[in-house]
Amino acid sequence: MQLVEESDSRTKGPALGPWAAYQARLAGGELAPDPAQAAAMARLQALWQALRGYDPAPLEAAPKPAGLLGRLFGRTTSPPRPEPPQGLYLVGEVGRGKSMLMDLFFETAEVPRKQRLHFHAFMQQAHRRIHGWKQAHGDSADPIPPLADSIAADAALLCFDEFQVHDIADAMILGRLFEALFARGTVVVATSNTAPDDLFKGQPGRDAFLPFIALIKQHVEVWPLVAARDYRRERIRSLPTWHVPADGRAEAALDAAFAELTGQARGAPMELPLLGRVIEVPEAARGVARFDFNQLCGKPLGPADYLAIAEAFHTLVLDDIPRLGPENFDKARRFITCIDTLYEHRCKLVASAASSPDQLYERGTNAAMFERTASRLTEMQSQEYLALPHLGGASPAQ
Repeated sequence: MQLVEESDSRTKGPALGPWAAYQARLAGGELAPDPAQAAAMARLQALWQALRGYDPAPLEAAPKPAGLLGRLFGRTTSPPRPEPPQGLYLVGEVGRGKSMLMDLFFETAEVPRKQRLHFHAFMQQAHRRIHGWKQAHGDSADPIPPLADSIAADAALLCFDEFQVHDIADAMILGRLFEALFARGTVVVATSNTAPDDLFKGQPGRDAFLPFIALIKQHVEVWPLVAARDYRRERIRSLPTWHVPADGRAEAALDAAFAELTGQARGAPMELPLLGRVIEVPEAARGVARFDFNQLCGKPLGPADYLAIAEAFHTLVLDDIPRLGPENFDKARRFITCIDTLYEHRCKLVASAASSPDQLYERGTNAAMFERTASRLTEMQSQEYLALPHLGGASPAQ
């Protein structure tokens, strides 16, 4: 099961752990001093020390004792495994530097087998492996042990970015899968905007999900990151967010904005699960998604699709919005729905377009209904809007 995700080469520090890499960034002016970040980094440094050379042996079934007496009285379980170090769950509001701290830890971790990936990508691959196993072995076969064996063989350390659970299909398998991973000695480090006790909150079937929450809290220390500054919001407030016309210069500006917001030149394709299907996201990294207009509004997407996107990403980078009119009203209608949803969830938008918002749809019988969208697009460029926190999975205020 290939789970490797490209990491930013700038996060590679000397063989003194993440604390040295963090201090180097402070000294170089890449980071500003932040007591909350420093406290979290000190905890990551302690975990780094505990994990040096960590390489647990595979979980093996105990051999069957020979003879009748052996089968009756002999040991039927494997000898107890040494307790692995407790992992870490960094929780806090967006933009506080959680992903940056985890990346410094991951890059310097002296663990032979380690993986760092977005939690959505992990769950997508897990579902594909489970589906493939059932096709090969039948629905009665249990796919969880072999899946856990495969993941644990690749990673004694799993680092998850943006740990979140919105999908019932994810919730149903997480408890058994993570119980099996912890039994195999896998150590988990995660970042999240949601405390474990609030995961899957208010969703049908949550009672069956509570044992997973207890399991996480048993094996992973929950560390609140209460940094005072929202670094992501500060970055986007310094960026131009609407580029006209949608030419090569605008594309370069959107490239630069994506890199500034994510610390990566490019993201990776991603699939968002929704009601038994998936939404294809062409490029995503660290809470930022990038589409071109036809990918977002030229396909038969509906309100539920745009809601899933608005909940999953705090910022949308959108290329090449054309002029709109009666000849492409289906696309315009989807665009209106998309912008309404982004606005209600306080998502940020960085876009290139053929014109300013109030000139995108100037003619035709439906031009009047676009006026509210144009007004919202203009407001979404304001410093007041850019300062608002992303609502994520929360219900927007009515």
